[in-house]
Amino acid sequence: MDNPRYVSRLTKNTLALVLAGGRGSRLFELTNWRAKPALYFGGKYRIIDFPLSNCINSGVRRVGVLTQYKSHSLVRHIVRGWSHFKKELGEFVEILPASQRYSDDWYQGTADAIYQNLDIIRAEKPEYVLILSGDHVYKMDYGAMLVRHVESGADMSVCCLEVPVEEAAGAFGVLEVDETMRVKSFQEKPAEPAEIPGSPGICLASMGNYIFNTRMLFDLLLEDAASAKSSHDFGNDIIPSMIERAHVQAYPFRDSQTGGQGYWRDVGTLDSFWEANMELVHATPALNMYDPDWPIWTYQEQLPPAKFVHDYDGRRGEAIDSVVSGGCIISGSTVRRSVVFSNVHIHSHGMIESSVILPGVDIGRGVKLRNVIVDRGVRVPDGLEVGFDIEQDKANGFRVSPKGRVLITRGMLGQPEGYA
Repeated sequence: MDNPRYVSRLTKNTLALVLAGGRGSRLFELTNWRAKPALYFGGKYRIIDFPLSNCINSGVRRVGVLTQYKSHSLVRHIVRGWSHFKKELGEFVEILPASQRYSDDWYQGTADAIYQNLDIIRAEKPEYVLILSGDHVYKMDYGAMLVRHVESGADMSVCCLEVPVEEAAGAFGVLEVDETMRVKSFQEKPAEPAEIPGSPGICLASMGNYIFNTRMLFDLLLEDAASAKSSHDFGNDIIPSMIERAHVQAYPFRDSQTGGQGYWRDVGTLDSFWEANMELVHATPALNMYDPDWPIWTYQEQLPPAKFVHDYDGRRGEAIDSVVSGGCIISGSTVRRSVVFSNVHIHSHGMIESSVILPGVDIGRGVKLRNVIVDRGVRVPDGLEVGFDIEQDKANGFRVSPKGRVLITRGMLGQPEGYA
């Protein structure tokens, strides 16, 4: 692991496949017009940027992105921001849409999605295949996991989070392991998760990221595709099958600097999406987006700097404990503890608190928002107040989350929808 040439040889011989066809149904209207990996995050990024940046920063530079559900904005983003790699130099980020290459069906599950691209994998001749979820926000060096995979002699490695048993119960797929982290069994959302040996109260929850030796992956996928009883899913079918006859290794995901739990967020609900964005306004957030050694790449059009105008009592353009992106104009309003994406215009005499404002939003005069998510391109009418009276918000047609966060979309305000 201390030899960078050893690590670079492993990453060079790895093909990454990012599963990015997720519907994200628990995000409701936020994913009506976009796949979950295309959802905005952190002021200027989309969720797909995080696994893709992890690949590039790890030295894994052959990447395929598997798309399916409402993929237009996702494809557009990848083409604009990730198509500059040179295949002649052994690097690429390519889009692999569901195209019925092996059957008349679209992708029927995570394993089927990989199976339907077997010919593309064969053409690249990788020694290892890295399969990644495209809808989580995290920073991870896949090189370290590859080293552990090879040196353990595993046929497959599963990346895991160390989580309290009570948190994992009924919520995560859990791996039962021995003292060497070899996987003994896989439990799908168990009521009583198996603890890590020597770590009472802690279990290993699968992150949905896997490394396979390529030959073993081919054999398993061909066998799975021929089974009428299979759901063609890695968690339900592939992992349990492998544990019975091969070496499956668990890889706990830890922060490379502190050794503690690595940063990972599943922003699959309105509350978790809001909370993960709100973490970024802290003075020292858990996710460091300013790390020059691990940049998060994305596409964003060239925009003028953010501007704050007017300096009168009751009409002061200001942002406190907030993230504000390029192209924004805060005109005589106050923004507190909020994430404001690009090209947002907030007019005078307003107050925006603890809110996530997606790109291209225009907020009228005198608007007051608290604990609100505003979808892309919404025109918020003058004087609207949201987040102060939940029952009134519901009566007005806005979606209110279990924790009281309010979603506003164009359709809820009678405005044309469609562009994501």
